[in-house]
Amino acid sequence: MIRNPILPGFNPDPSICRAGDEYFIATSTFEWYPGVQIHRSKDLVNWDLACRPLNRASQLDMRGNPDSCGIWAPCLSFADGRFWLVYTDVKRLDGNFKDAHNYIVTAPSIEGPWSDPIYVNSHGFDPSLFHDDDGRKWFLVLQWNHISNSIGGHPRHPAFDGILLQEWSETDGLIGQPKKIFSGSAHGLTEGPHLHKRGGWYYLTVAEGGTGYGHAVTMARSRSIDGPYELHPQTHLITAKDTPDWPLQRAGHGQIVETPDGEVYHTHLCSRPLPGRFSPLGRETGIQKCEWREDGWLYLEGGGTLPKVQVPGIGAAIPRAPQRIERTFKDASLPEEFQWLRTPHPERLFTLTGSALRLTGRESVGSWFEQALVARRQEHLTYRAETTLTAFDPETYQQAAGLATYYNRHKFHFFAVSRNDRLGRCLTLLSCPGDWPDGKLSFPAEPIAISDEPIDLAVEVNGAHQQFFWRQSGDWQPFGPELDASVISDEGGRGEHGSFTGAFTGMLAFDITGQGKTADFSRFSYAPEGT
Repeated sequence: MIRNPILPGFNPDPSICRAGDEYFIATSTFEWYPGVQIHRSKDLVNWDLACRPLNRASQLDMRGNPDSCGIWAPCLSFADGRFWLVYTDVKRLDGNFKDAHNYIVTAPSIEGPWSDPIYVNSHGFDPSLFHDDDGRKWFLVLQWNHISNSIGGHPRHPAFDGILLQEWSETDGLIGQPKKIFSGSAHGLTEGPHLHKRGGWYYLTVAEGGTGYGHAVTMARSRSIDGPYELHPQTHLITAKDTPDWPLQRAGHGQIVETPDGEVYHTHLCSRPLPGRFSPLGRETGIQKCEWREDGWLYLEGGGTLPKVQVPGIGAAIPRAPQRIERTFKDASLPEEFQWLRTPHPERLFTLTGSALRLTGRESVGSWFEQALVARRQEHLTYRAETTLTAFDPETYQQAAGLATYYNRHKFHFFAVSRNDRLGRCLTLLSCPGDWPDGKLSFPAEPIAISDEPIDLAVEVNGAHQQFFWRQSGDWQPFGPELDASVISDEGGRGEHGSFTGAFTGMLAFDITGQGKTADFSRFSYAPEGT
């Protein structure tokens, strides 16, 4: 059996394709660098990170992109012996405009090399590329209507102005004029188009209902690629919008894939919210077994629209058990689970010394340009993370380094070594528990003096609760009060639709004097509950 989610912790908008006997899923990374995560599997049960293809300045530079902007809803396909990746770089979130620019890169294998991008258009976001069986290629994208009354963070239907279709070729670019082929169902907020062809029908799946609890996969079909498209008898193929106590919520936005034996699956994003509807793991990737019925429509196997936690697989693979991960930073490259924010120039943020990860303090926590945060996804509702800070000599309170739980500039907790005029080198706690739009810091604990020796820092997260710990010798001891971990979630702060990435934990340093004070971390561990 396949157990959902198959990609836990902030892996939204899953675009799936098959190449031979391997399956690949591309997911959104928003402001995290490198851009786009691509996982691979042969059994649909266990998935491994294959690459993050947008890894250099010629492909992607997100410095200045606001929170929850950057890479939205990539589309991955395999055709003509190559992988094709379509992606959007969104430059604005709030207000009427989005400034969404769409590109295509290709590679002969999933590992690359991935090409420099070909610019396509900027009509809107969530682009996809469809390879028809006659060799023609078609570009689909949401058209964004900035003159509607839709305001960022509180989307209204008129801004989602239908799905555009236009022919595209690698030599000539876009051909002819775009045509609106689908305006969506009455559910609205229509985005995320993907085409699938079978039996002379073009099947269009779209995401509807926004990124929150009204999310859904909607299906339509047409004999002609440019429509008109008729809605599925159920309208929605996958949704939990009418079942608030279902374990997989916010189900929507995915794509069809068929096995070599003709079995059919559909990916979708989903979340596993805490009580009170807070999703620190963000939107994750799930997959559902489907079936074609005599009426020519696709349905979930067994009927209904609710996404199942357990799904029949294609073989005898067993899902891997959660594992404790320990990193010592002795290699020349960063361990694959880590990312940083926005910049294609990570050498200004960190280096690997052979014995430590050395962060160079840059701008403040929450900067949209250069922030020295190296972190990994929270993939479990309960976990413990630890790190050892071996070398950091702050000269002022404007310099700090330590361990963070982080969502965005308005939602984080930062347990830091810094300097206090009275205490000298000290431990302190900086928190921004969902303060929006001010981003106002709070300081939940009085600083305490510590020696110049290396220091171990840890955080335990259990659902909506988190506690920091430290030691320089002897036993671990708590620091500060128990903090609210639920705010480090999609719904924390400004609430549903206001942000839609996921929680991270990792090592952070800032130096707002501009002098680039460095901090060395010799290890980092992440242990899910029970490991």
